[in-house]
Amino acid sequence: MSLPAVQTTSVIYRKILSRFPQDMSLAFAYGSGVFRQSGTTHGQMGSNMLDFVFAVDDPVSWHTMNLMKNHKHYSFLRYLGPRHVSNVQSQHGARVYYNTLVPCDGRMIKYGVISTDALIEDLFHWKTLYIAGRLHKPVKILVQNDSSKLRAALVSNLKSAVTAAFLMLPESFSVEDLFVQIAGLSYAGDFRMVIGEDRSKVLNIVRGNLPHFQNLYGNILHECSQVVYKPLQGKLEIDKSPEGQFTQLMGLPRTLQQEITSLVDPPGKNRDVEEILLQVAQDPDCGLVVQQGISSIVKTSSLTQSAKGIVTAGLIKTVSYSLKKLQKMWKGSRRKSN
Repeated sequence: MSLPAVQTTSVIYRKILSRFPQDMSLAFAYGSGVFRQSGTTHGQMGSNMLDFVFAVDDPVSWHTMNLMKNHKHYSFLRYLGPRHVSNVQSQHGARVYYNTLVPCDGRMIKYGVISTDALIEDLFHWKTLYIAGRLHKPVKILVQNDSSKLRAALVSNLKSAVTAAFLMLPESFSVEDLFVQIAGLSYAGDFRMVIGEDRSKVLNIVRGNLPHFQNLYGNILHECSQVVYKPLQGKLEIDKSPEGQFTQLMGLPRTLQQEITSLVDPPGKNRDVEEILLQVAQDPDCGLVVQQGISSIVKTSSLTQSAKGIVTAGLIKTVSYSLKKLQKMWKGSRRKSN
């Protein structure tokens, strides 16, 4: 199964990509500069920052070449060399290195660099749910190599998002309800949703991009044995029996299962994961426990990655970027109150 995504690459994306070393296993663009959100005009879209993620097999080699081509993109860390930059990338936060507020071909861009191995681990296991969470939502794929492991990881991540959403939804719900739940997974526990992000962001993302979400998840929903999918009515029904929920819990990514285990299992008991998940499946608050597990993963990665961003972006860019986010949140709250 291939990953459904927006595959067309317009001139602006090709031009921007040409400014960077080409050794990428995956490159994609995402966010409000790429996909229109509900309540946003095309004119506003054109002024929004373009966000990119580049997955690379050898971060040291990639940063070496990028420092030669684009050394001004980096903070003071550029003076410490590519190996140090790569160490900061891989050993701290969500294992992604962002350069932000970069002027490029008439647009302002932000780009994150992550190793292919770290990306695959996050997609399969939700170790940080940072880049994996961005890939729960529609993205514009610009480059993707023919790695079967990467392809399988991308699809596994989407299936995991559907499973986690099922556990937090009632027995019957709409397609929009499902997509709002999925789009919100990577924001659960993110402190930036309290300070710095438009709080209606998730709903705006879904309502502005329903066809893209349907393209991304349609095949998974049709093939899923635990859901009755009625696309013409836009409705779904799932199995909320303890047996059904246990099957879904067993299908969750490893890190989330571990977080659920630590939430439920009293210290010193050391029961196995399967036994604990069987107990959670019979709990009326099963969905809440899953949500708390996701929040725990996201809270840790969002805090540590944001702290790391002060170093990788530099203080001036960090303050400027944060002010832009606060302004966006204020505008969003004004639209909501009108």
